[in-house]
Amino acid sequence: MTPCTESAFPETLDIEDVPIPESELSRREFLAVSGVVTAGLVAGLPRVAVAQTSKSTPQTFPVSLSINKQTHQLTVDTRTTLLDLLRENLDLTGSKKGCDHGQCGACTVLIDGRRVNSCLTLAVTAQGAEITTIEGLGDEQNLSPMQKSFLDHDGFQCGYCTPGQICSATALIEETRRGALSRTSFETGKISHPEMTDDEIRERMSGNICRCGAYPNIVAAVRALTSTGGAA
Repeated sequence: MTPCTESAFPETLDIEDVPIPESELSRREFLAVSGVVTAGLVAGLPRVAVAQTSKSTPQTFPVSLSINKQTHQLTVDTRTTLLDLLRENLDLTGSKKGCDHGQCGACTVLIDGRRVNSCLTLAVTAQGAEITTIEGLGDEQNLSPMQKSFLDHDGFQCGYCTPGQICSATALIEETRRGALSRTSFETGKISHPEMTDDEIRERMSGNICRCGAYPNIVAAVRALTSTGGAA
């Protein structure tokens, strides 16, 4: 094979030097045509679709919510999450905004006794249900059993995740009484009112993240109540 003595391509190449076939559009022509096509498509869209592409007025809706056994009559933006309503409208700031994606559990509240991520729950969908936040479980003078257990077992450090942890653990006690199962229950084969072992507790609390790493004490706090049936 004979080596090339001269490059097959010039050292520099100017885009203006590249010939464009007559059948192809120039860049300026392409932009002009695409602009016309886009405008035509938008003009032909249904009215609803056009409204979605433009900045529209927020839609509000009247709601009646029972929170910590108190009724609140509010008019809220239909896009408002339960977490934002609690914190911004009602000054119930115990529920924390962590990831805002339903991954950390800091915003956990109870809806009809079931734990939910309030950052992923629209406020308007909670009508007709009983919502319980950390403020509704107990106060400084009358702690709930789980709040007291967290204090007794030092189940927190910075405390940011603690409200969500306690709400989740409170629901866990009720799930235990009902005989609800977890993945660990099936893995161990104990599917009839499984014992709340440390592995069971870890699995059931896995949706609540503690960035301080207080997990051993959190497990101990929960275990103390599951072993006594949730008694104070």
